[in-house]
Amino acid sequence: MLRIIAGEMRSRRLKSPEGMDTRPTLDRVRESLFSILQNEVRGARVLDLYAGSGALALEALSRGAEKAVLVDCAPRACQAIRENIEALGCQDRATLLHMKDTAALDALARAGESFDLIFLDPPYRMDPAPICAALAEKGLLSRDGVIVTEHSRERTPDVPLPLALSDRRNYGIVGLSFYRWSGEEEAK
Repeated sequence: MLRIIAGEMRSRRLKSPEGMDTRPTLDRVRESLFSILQNEVRGARVLDLYAGSGALALEALSRGAEKAVLVDCAPRACQAIRENIEALGCQDRATLLHMKDTAALDALARAGESFDLIFLDPPYRMDPAPICAALAEKGLLSRDGVIVTEHSRERTPDVPLPLALSDRRNYGIVGLSFYRWSGEEEAK
């Protein structure tokens, strides 16, 4: 059972997309993740790429994030996200973009968006480094923001400057890597 762990929507159940294409972040991993980010969530603007069920963005909203944009291109995932947003009553703070990652980044950049917390939970076979680079290049990560990637424990993504790895944690077969502006190159 997938659920919201803490905050105003605590213990509320979430739907998960049917099938094997989505791998929801385990409760204990989400709990650890939000313990690490606890001082950065309240008032944050959140982007959840490869959102799946939307659990990461919706957890952030429950814990006081200002708004969230959830992106996924899988129809089943988008249906589950829509239903979760509606069931939690957070339509005014959550926006779903049913499109591919690169199209979403282009649209968000054109709209002048910037995010404080960006969650990337792509399929483990996918290298998130190019998407991280695009997020930085398009100015979608705020100056004090953080990108969190979920990946296989065996592989830490090699994300290029101007981002730098600031923290790395393992939870069983899952790895979490945290990237921030490196300071070596000026952010847009």
